[in-house]
Amino acid sequence: MTGPLRIAHVVPVATSVPPPRSGSIETMSSVLTDRLVARGHAVTLFATGSSTTSATLQATFARGYRDDPTMWPWELCELFNLSAAFERAGAFDVIHCQAEYSPLSLAFGRLSPAPVLHTVHYSPSPDEIAIWRRYPEAPFVALSHVQADCLVGLNVAAVIPHGLDLARFPYCATPDDYLLFLGRFTEGKGVVQAIEAARRSGLRLLLAAQENDYYRTVVAPLVDGERVVFVGEVAHDTKVALLGGARALLYPVLTGEPFGLVLTEAMACGTPVAAIDAGAVSEVVDDGVTGGVFTSLDALVDGLPRVLALDRAAVRTRAVSRFGADRMVDAYVEVYRQLVATRAARGTV
Repeated sequence: MTGPLRIAHVVPVATSVPPPRSGSIETMSSVLTDRLVARGHAVTLFATGSSTTSATLQATFARGYRDDPTMWPWELCELFNLSAAFERAGAFDVIHCQAEYSPLSLAFGRLSPAPVLHTVHYSPSPDEIAIWRRYPEAPFVALSHVQADCLVGLNVAAVIPHGLDLARFPYCATPDDYLLFLGRFTEGKGVVQAIEAARRSGLRLLLAAQENDYYRTVVAPLVDGERVVFVGEVAHDTKVALLGGARALLYPVLTGEPFGLVLTEAMACGTPVAAIDAGAVSEVVDDGVTGGVFTSLDALVDGLPRVLALDRAAVRTRAVSRFGADRMVDAYVEVYRQLVATRAARGTV
């Protein structure tokens, strides 16, 4: 099959697509959907009614459960959104489901006349994988090889890193004099370690994330408003300005993640990254080119001057070559076509 595809793209209904502030799943889904439409594919996006897209929008809910506390339980909301797509499965060549948490879409795969592709955006536990193996034929896309290695006994159809709309992340050749932490306030994200690294390096640090209980109890006592500054959760334009203006992005994570979209966003602006080697960090950051990948916080502090001295133009160039949206879209279209061809060869369409 070489012509346009009829694609159902099912995303979480936690918030809109693209998200008003943070949200890597919704951000990536927006880029993927709109680029598929631009290539001539017929895409139906199953998302909240508050979403903005060039695809055909199918909304079961007007807004997301992050914004509407009456949408409870959230699992039921996700199931209703999934069901809306599978009730129309015969109208699509492929159904692609994004999962913020467990891939609830697995339960629909054997009922659908269209092949179903699953993408999950976290590192599942072995116990979760054991349950998912009840559907060993179900195709998954992994965001990194680290995540693929976790999906033991599952059908990993491809490893496809996230892609960026690079036009929305302009290059900044001359940064301001601060470091940046941008991410959720949780222990695993390493915000306390970022503060320590900045303090030991004698550099100012800005913290950009949504205030929560962890911030109020653990982080806030370390914020003085001068050397450590809390700027809150930010919208896209402010985020880009902060990323471009930073001398480096600090990413001293304690818990490994399957990708790390903020790493690519910083590098696209020309800002190098100083990160702890956990999860997919070493797959995303080219050590000595786009940042530094370190084994410990002490090593990060010692190596930070080398990161700050990296050529920002070279950081941007490498980010463009590795994480442009077109590469991501090419890879997904190839997987879609493979799934359609396999289903056709089996005589089930």
